[in-house]
This record gives sequence, C-alpha cells and structure tokens, in this order.
Amino acid sequence: MMTNVSVYIPQIGEGLQEARVVGFLKNPGDRVRRDEPIYQMETDKAVMDVESPVDGILVSWSAKPDDVLAIGAEIAIFSVEEDTPTPVAPHAQSNETVSNNSPATTASLFLPQIGEGLQEARIVALLKSPGDKIERDEAIYQMETDKAVMDVESPYSGTLLSWSANVDDVLAIGAEVGVIKVSEGTEVSTAPSHGSSQSTSANNASPTTESISNSTANTRGLQGIPPRTRAYAKEKGISEEILISIRPAGSKLMPDDIDAHLSKSKPAGFTEVQLGGKQRVLNSRMVRSNSLVVPGTMTVVCNWSAIESARAAIKSSGDSFQPSAFTMFSFAVATAMKEFPAFRSTLQGDDKIRTYDHVSLGIAVSLPGDELVIAVVDKADTLNWKSFAESARERISLAREGKDQANEAVSVSLTNMQAAGLRNAVPVVVSPSMATIFLGEVFHDLNADGSTRKVVNLTMTFDHRLANGVGASEFLNKIKNLTENINELIA
Repeated sequence: MMTNVSVYIPQIGEGLQEARVVGFLKNPGDRVRRDEPIYQMETDKAVMDVESPVDGILVSWSAKPDDVLAIGAEIAIFSVEEDTPTPVAPHAQSNETVSNNSPATTASLFLPQIGEGLQEARIVALLKSPGDKIERDEAIYQMETDKAVMDVESPYSGTLLSWSANVDDVLAIGAEVGVIKVSEGTEVSTAPSHGSSQSTSANNASPTTESISNSTANTRGLQGIPPRTRAYAKEKGISEEILISIRPAGSKLMPDDIDAHLSKSKPAGFTEVQLGGKQRVLNSRMVRSNSLVVPGTMTVVCNWSAIESARAAIKSSGDSFQPSAFTMFSFAVATAMKEFPAFRSTLQGDDKIRTYDHVSLGIAVSLPGDELVIAVVDKADTLNWKSFAESARERISLAREGKDQANEAVSVSLTNMQAAGLRNAVPVVVSPSMATIFLGEVFHDLNADGSTRKVVNLTMTFDHRLANGVGASEFLNKIKNLTENINELIA
C-alpha cells in the first residue's frame, strides 16, 4: 500500500536559515533509493548534493531551480510504502543575540544534523584553539560523513573554551564537540536529534547475524552500513560496489570487517601509513578549492640584485636585526597589496565580494615529513619595515612549531622554493585565498648589452573570478618594481 509523504529542506549546520535550490537530479516518476542524491542546494558556503530520506517514487517537486527556501520548507512529495517513517521538517535555529554589555555564559557546540538519516560523523580537523576569538558563522572544525568532508561554522560569537573531542573521533549526531563562552542571554541551541532511522520489523527487534549473512549485497545495499564504516572504506580506497559485497562478522559491517577483507586480498610489496593531521586538513582545503577557484597563472622575471645588495649591507652592519632576503620580498608584496583591493578580497558565494580593510599575508612553512602550514602576518599594511620583519619572524617560528595560522582573511600566500633549487612552478590557490605567489631560485640572465644580472621568476596563480589578466599583471609588476627598488622601500 503506497502513501504520499513530504520531503523538506534539511538543516545543514547550526544557524542556517535558508538555502537556494540549484537543480534537480531526478524527475517526477523516477524511483529513488534512500541516500541517493535527488537535488542540489546552495548555502552561503557551498553547493551540495542532498540525498533522499526515503525509498519511493518521486511524485512532484514543490519548488523550482533558483527558489530560495526556508529551512524546513517542503521541497518534494514522494510515494512510499505505508509503513515508511515519515520525514520530519527541521526548523531553522534562532540567531538571537544580546547586548555586548551582558555578562558572559557558556554554550555547548553540538555535532549538527547534515541531511536526513545521518547518525554519526568523524572529526577531521580542529581549526581553532582554546582561547581563540570566534565570529558567528566562522569555520571552527571539519567533519566527515560518508559523502564529504565539510567545514562546520560556529553558531555564536565568543571565545572557544575547550574541545570535547579529538581529531579522528567518530561522534553521534548531537554529541558535544566543544564549549564556547558567549554573551549571557544569547539563545543557546539544544543538541540536534539523530536522523530518522530506517524501519525495522514490527517488534523492533534487531536483525540477527544469520539473517544478514544470508542476505545478498544488492538487498542490503549501503543503507545498513554505518557512516564510520563507509568513511573508513573510502579512506582505504574501497569502492561502493566492493563495500556492499563484504560480509560482516556481526549484525553490522564495521571497520574491523574492512580490515579483515583487506588482509585477505592485500598483495605483497608495499606499505601503508596514515596521512598526518595537518596534511589531511590541507588536502581538504585543496579539494574544496579545486571545485571553486578558476585559476589563471602568469610569470615575470625580476631583477634580484637590489635584494642581494640590501641583504649584504645588513649582514655587514653587525646589527642584531638580520632579516632575510625573502622577508624583504614579503614586505614588497604586502606593500603592493595596499594599492590593489582585489588582492585583499575573497568571494562569498557566487555574487558577493568581501574586501578586507587590512592585509593578512600568508607564508607557506614546510615542516618535517613534508607537511605544510601557513604563517600569517596580520595587518601587514600597518607595519613599518622593522615591525613587519619582526612580526614575520615571530609568526614563522610559531608555524615551525606546528601552529597553522590560516584564516579566511588571508587573501594572498607566498611560497619560497629558492632553497629547493626550483626556477619555475605553477602554485596552487587554496580557497578562500585568491592568489599564491611562487618565488624561484636566483639565476643569471643576460642583459641586452651582453652583461649578466641575477634574477628570479615570480609566478602567480590567481582566482580569475576576482581579478582579470590586466589587473593581475599590474599587481605582479608592482611587486617586481618594489622588489627591484627595495632600498627605497626599507630605507
């Protein structure tokens, strides 16, 4: 016996009030499986696929592409079996705030419900440290479901007091992730409930090991596999087709079953190690950037003689202030950014440009084990030469201790590969930054009169959505000009 049920726009993270319908992946009349993507929606942070919370036949769509709907609004009607659990409409959470003069209180941060049916998620990275100031809607940690790794934003402004979980912990939906200090009177969200589970037998008894072992992969599908197992399988490179064919030792397929399967099929001749936490965070950022950034790359040849002369003069002075040639170059970049607002900007969604009042300059710092973190010189445009050099040294030292300082205000990052002997490279832009500048090794080049000079290649990859070729070339040539006249800049 079939009946019609409504499907609703899900609550994606804390504080979200509405979302835009991007497109439909299914047509009325199509048969749809639970957890199968059926449409795409856009929040202020990303475009994502949304899965069906039910098995059934799509009867009709209740909206059209480009409609902006409130959280909990009906998006579709499905025809389902009569005993199928009915999806419940979520409600957007209140964003009420109070005066900054109110006394402070604490609030828990809960693992959010990301779509229907999700029961748990893995903590991938903690992007903030206890004591850090946090703005509402600022990304504070990353979580992984069986489908994707995503940033989770803070529902409050305040100060992070503590984390209640560690990287790689698998938590149930609604579990406490951290504690934040907020203004008293701020409306505090309660923990979200678990996603709707699938129906079981009339007496709600769990299926026995024997009944699951005797079922086929096709009838079990992915629906009976916990998210932690799906995430673990993806980490081990196991396809969905192979995953659903693996027989569990107990009532559910668990990571131990994956290990048992691999131990039987693993060929000899290689070793496997777990990626480090910092590399997993960087990988996540790069994967997300790959789907967002429209890259353009250009190179100029820059005379390095003035930098070397200035560096030699500083060394011979005997002064305790001994900044490097790269620090001088970094100061030239920060100075150029003052004049080019596009290179102090990030794109918010598809149609809004955020331009920062000050320069937050990122500097890539390599760690042992080929890990990479970002040092950040904040408000670099407000610093004179000596203050900039001292701040850069301090921030780079923190980065070498493992402190990744990347934040959403970093619009340009520098990567120095002179010591590696690389003359040319194509740098990668990691969103939300809009440009990365590569500094190559020093080499000899011929002048028109046959004499030689010391030069470097400056290569910049930039986000073409924020700057076009002429604007980018003017910015890069400004950096070149300041570098070739560095003595005037640092005098």
